[in-house]
Amino acid sequence: MDEEHDYEDFEETEEETPDIGVEGESGLEVTDLPGVGPAIGKRLAESGYKSVEAIAVASPGELAAAGSIGETTATKIIKAARDMLDIGFETADLFLVRRQNAGRITTGSKALDDLFGGGLETQSITEMYGSFRSGKTQMAHQLCVNIQRPPEEGGLEATAIYVDTEGTFRPERLVDMAEALGMDSAKVLQNVVWARAYNSDHQILLCDQAMEMAPDKNAKLLILDSVTSHFRAEYTGRGTLAARQQKLNKHLHHLQRGAEINNMAVYITNQVMSRPDAFFGDPTAPVGGHVLAHVPQTRCYLRKSKGERRICRLVDSPNLPEGEAVFSVLKEGIRDV
Repeated sequence: MDEEHDYEDFEETEEETPDIGVEGESGLEVTDLPGVGPAIGKRLAESGYKSVEAIAVASPGELAAAGSIGETTATKIIKAARDMLDIGFETADLFLVRRQNAGRITTGSKALDDLFGGGLETQSITEMYGSFRSGKTQMAHQLCVNIQRPPEEGGLEATAIYVDTEGTFRPERLVDMAEALGMDSAKVLQNVVWARAYNSDHQILLCDQAMEMAPDKNAKLLILDSVTSHFRAEYTGRGTLAARQQKLNKHLHHLQRGAEINNMAVYITNQVMSRPDAFFGDPTAPVGGHVLAHVPQTRCYLRKSKGERRICRLVDSPNLPEGEAVFSVLKEGIRDV
């Protein structure tokens, strides 16, 4: 289509396809937007833009590529979506109401839940970084089980999506944790969708697919274990640093946008590196630099203590104070000491 043509005058020539999208929280469908007929709507839905909310927060370039339309047309569609949803400034009291709709997922430890203000929060990214055997992956497994519990038990009665970049996902651990809580382990396994990412591009693709399938699967938790592993292996040397950080930054912002649109919690783990120039304090630092430091709403540092004990330190949060919590990693899962 010529970009100069007004999108309202565009006529669909492809065969109409009904029920191409999934309604968002607003109850509106993509085809309710002016200029989006069944054919364009189908292409957008196949690319993950299944709701008016998803289109409203998209960039013109992304939407143009997804719908095979011009950027001028994409810009007008995005503007129509934003006008339809009345996206813009709002008073803080209205924003507080929306914030109260965020769900909480228990970690299995009351001390940790208190540190997080009631559990892991939806609509945001939580990052856990630490050395090997610090409990990052064990926490990911426990969250996959806990998300399936009813709200009165700290869950959301939802499913989980697990993107594994290091080959550390173990369904046997889900069975152990589920049986310890008296849950049906077979159902727990069926409610966790897993995929192995083999490089950074594959990781990004899987995460994008996870956000697309989240409404259909009733997924309220996305695990990415770990976020920097492939980036660290593929982009070596200072010459590739700018390209790596730019790619990582875009990836993280897509995760944040998906978390908000789908009202889901995104839990990412991160590796650490040693700082040989650190003469005082802990010489370890998270990988990813400032790009990774700025995007997650909650950042935590995990470190091993005596025996099965682990220490979680809340490093950064926009609404929670810094603090520490001690918990145990047992065969039954994450528990209080």
